[in-house]
Amino acid sequence: MSYIAILLTYIFINNFILVKFLGLCPFIGVSKNSESAIGMGLAVTFVTGTASAVTWCVYYGLLLPLGLEYLKTIAFILVIAALVQLVEMVLRKMSPALYKALGIYLPLITTNCAVLGIAIINIDQAYGLLESFVAGIAAGVGFTLAIILMSNIRESLDLKPPRKQFQGVPIAFISAGLMALSFMAFDNSLLSNLHLA
Repeated sequence: MSYIAILLTYIFINNFILVKFLGLCPFIGVSKNSESAIGMGLAVTFVTGTASAVTWCVYYGLLLPLGLEYLKTIAFILVIAALVQLVEMVLRKMSPALYKALGIYLPLITTNCAVLGIAIINIDQAYGLLESFVAGIAAGVGFTLAIILMSNIRESLDLKPPRKQFQGVPIAFISAGLMALSFMAFDNSLLSNLHLA
């Protein structure tokens, strides 16, 4: 699969939020305003890209040669946790306001199933190191796209609120469902039509 096909696949066709429904906790929790949504998206993109490359190295350099493939989930979670700690320390020093805005959702990247999902999918698809890295970045960009779109919708709804029964999380889930329907218009035929598959 070409790198452009991987990018299109994980940004649009298999978007982790809107198609696979992975990582919904930070998606709903942090999408209340654009600034925190962008910060979370960039943090997730960094973690998915880096974790994809590092977990590939751990799997093919350590687990596979030692016959410990069954430990990949535990090993991948440890790698992701270490990377999230790195992001947390950098954000605390570089942008205390963003660190505070992300709150509990920043450490939750460790248990974000989208980050673990892309690491496992890379191994299952037998991607090479660079393909894994590109898939991780593309998954993060897809996450960022979805969370920014959602934050824009929620900010617009704050200006003109819906009926009281729908305010808050209910309208967020309705909006997410409508966004998911629109992303389902992208499918693998897009790659075939572009001759990228």
